[in-house]
Amino acid sequence: MGTLKASRGDRAAHLCIDMQRLFAEGGPWPTPWMPRVLPTIEKLVARAPERTIFTRFIPPNAPEDASGMWRAYYAKWPHVTQQTMDRDLLRLVPELESFAPPAHIVDKPVYSAFATGALRAYLQDKDVDTLLVTGSETDVCVLATVLDAVDCGYRVIVVKDGLCSSSDAAHEASLHLYSQRFDIQIELAEADEVLETWRP
Repeated sequence: MGTLKASRGDRAAHLCIDMQRLFAEGGPWPTPWMPRVLPTIEKLVARAPERTIFTRFIPPNAPEDASGMWRAYYAKWPHVTQQTMDRDLLRLVPELESFAPPAHIVDKPVYSAFATGALRAYLQDKDVDTLLVTGSETDVCVLATVLDAVDCGYRVIVVKDGLCSSSDAAHEASLHLYSQRFDIQIELAEADEVLETWRP
């Protein structure tokens, strides 16, 4: 989108979506180019770990514990339920895990980080009005979270080089959607641009 319209101070937070072993190489849902964006995300987290929120996608214990169409989803992926999977896969990737604490962790059972209400309550408690968004995947959990953040009225800055997906085409389509359909409510930026202006 070009130059950021304003700098961000202590009312901004870095929201890092689902950078877990579940989606890393060797996990059941690998995101092939997660390693490529990980150093970028690390730099952003290191700038202000105390202003960072990590989300984790947490599957149900068994397919029958899910509701609605999520039950059909886990009927397809029964090996990615807590009764059968290695629960260490739910942890953040090692490169990021050491930042929490002071970074905060919010667990979620569905795509959007706002689904349970815990994230919004935390952001309100910390007086956050701007979200710097990174993580996985651009076209699934990041997309769902970003659109909910827009509905909640947050200023949303999507860090383009801090996102990954298992689909190049869907990644590019999502970035196009953010910039063309939501150009007033979603800003796109490179990590270096954010690091130049973010002074927590």
